[in-house]
Amino acid sequence: MRYISTRGNAPALNFEDVLLAGLASDGGLYVPENLPRFTQEEIASWAGLPYHELAFRVMRPFVEGSISDTDFKQILEETYGAFAHSAVAPLRQLNANEWVMELFHGPTLAFKDFALQLLGRLLDHILLKRDERVVIIGATSGDTGSAAIEGCRRCENVDIFILHPHQRVSEVQRRQMTTILGENIHNIAIEGNFDDCQEMVKASFADQSFLKGTRLVAVNSINWARIMAQIVYYFHAALQLGAPARSVAFSVPTGNFGDIFAGYLARNMGLPVSQLVVATNRNDILHRFMSGNQYFKETLHASLSPSMDIMVSSNFERLLFDLHGRNGVALAELMSTFKATGKLSVEEDRWVEARKLFDSLAVSDEDTCATIADVFKRTGEVLDPHTAIGVKAARECRRNLSTPMVVLGTAHPVKFPDAVEKAGIGKALELPAHLSDLFQREERCTVLPNAIEAVQAFVAQHGNRGRPL
Repeated sequence: MRYISTRGNAPALNFEDVLLAGLASDGGLYVPENLPRFTQEEIASWAGLPYHELAFRVMRPFVEGSISDTDFKQILEETYGAFAHSAVAPLRQLNANEWVMELFHGPTLAFKDFALQLLGRLLDHILLKRDERVVIIGATSGDTGSAAIEGCRRCENVDIFILHPHQRVSEVQRRQMTTILGENIHNIAIEGNFDDCQEMVKASFADQSFLKGTRLVAVNSINWARIMAQIVYYFHAALQLGAPARSVAFSVPTGNFGDIFAGYLARNMGLPVSQLVVATNRNDILHRFMSGNQYFKETLHASLSPSMDIMVSSNFERLLFDLHGRNGVALAELMSTFKATGKLSVEEDRWVEARKLFDSLAVSDEDTCATIADVFKRTGEVLDPHTAIGVKAARECRRNLSTPMVVLGTAHPVKFPDAVEKAGIGKALELPAHLSDLFQREERCTVLPNAIEAVQAFVAQHGNRGRPL
């Protein structure tokens, strides 16, 4: 399997190199040169497989030539064997033909664990083989940071620096990051918003001279391995609901477009997906594109669903690449225009093509709380605010009531007590046993100004287990 850049001016890489590269050298994102496609018979034969075995069959083509089947199977069994639920991603029914897929049974209680627990093990495997040391710099709006730290905390050849917006993540999210202590773990609170953090990460990848020769690795969803791992649970849910003999629809709470792009890829790999609903909050750049072909920056607003408080969706470029016939030159011009003007639209026929599969909805904080309350009243289930947005969008945008609708349950509600309290359901939430002492644990975090020079100086000073790079 070879990977190419969405902007068409970077060398093609194998999986091992693309895992370590993150962004392509031309500023684009890596995607498979050719997407594997499975027959309906193949997909049907996977029904009933344990999650790690299904994951092996779905992801094997992406790593072939870089990781042996034996090693990959072992990595996957270790990754998903550590999840708290034996089904790994169980389905829970809310209504007639409506389900939530619970993606929060990993160690940090969020869907990011599916990719980042795997990513840490893949890095360990490849860096050991190459006898190489790397630095991870990541930006988080909440859940990515703790999942990345948890996934990479034991990696011998990794120093990890996670940037989050100061005082703009929930307390549980912050503590999940800042209470994991280690010589190779560094939490940085930036006096800005998530997009500021993300821009610093992108700029650091573009010019890595401050590292004095050490390589940067991305853990954000720009890293192809993140997308690859998320494809699996679409197959997992659909097979439980009768696929490939029947099609399935999905509603996905998303800000960075990575999670829903994985569903788009699952469909292109042969899974019968009839509809993908982009569910977002008032930071609605994706909804504005899907509903009106207008993709432009606006003021970022804090919300009850902070993981989606994002102004620019980094993974959206991967979809635009496909909508432009995988023409890297055309895509590079489009992204250059967006960088210069802060807005873009695509030709009408390309937008119409996207709308054949995608619908969208932007959900207010008030409607988020109302949905949490309604679902609790009718089912006794407590939703986190992001999942509640997914449920609201699913119900508003659903095209066919006879098609099973699966909402991606992206986080445990205990991570967002403010939203649950505002919903007025009157139910106290308790942390799972492995996090029961979270509020008593020591925290370690450094607050830095919203300046890339300060961040890069900190990384250079504290990398390599405290020895300057």
